[in-house]
Amino acid sequence: MDLDVVCRALVGAVFVAAAAGKLRGRAAFAAFAADLTAMAVLPAQYARRVAVAVVAAEAAVGPLLVAPATAPAGAGLAALLLLAFTTAIASVLRRGAAVRCPCFGATRSPLGRRHLMRNTVLLAAAVLAVPGTGPHDAARVAVSVAAGLLAATAIIRLDDLADLFGDARQESRS
Repeated sequence: MDLDVVCRALVGAVFVAAAAGKLRGRAAFAAFAADLTAMAVLPAQYARRVAVAVVAAEAAVGPLLVAPATAPAGAGLAALLLLAFTTAIASVLRRGAAVRCPCFGATRSPLGRRHLMRNTVLLAAAVLAVPGTGPHDAARVAVSVAAGLLAATAIIRLDDLADLFGDARQESRS
């Protein structure tokens, strides 16, 4: 496997899924803008404009990561977004505010430490997504992309997995 290809597939898929979740309808986008307002990390009058900018940037990350020539720009954009998201989440958690995660569209899960950990993993993957200098053979690329997409699926479904295993732990204690 080629680590840079795994990381490019992982980060690209996560950001495309994040943008798609927010763009699946007017209600989804409006909910995202409302969640930004609820986070109280920026003046409320800027929430819609910031929401537009965030979704546009998220949507750009995946395509930028596809080609080795533009992958450094995609990785850099992903890293900047992740730093901003992590800072906003940390601010919300420090204040003790109960704000739902606007990461992939509508969810019931409030922001928590797992979102900080997820973003840290994604930030590391974005740094590692800068392509190496050597050529990649097709079989290694296919396996690497499959591994990246599998990891992306787990990250995208993080809240569902946490709810599932959290419920299982609570039931075993009863």
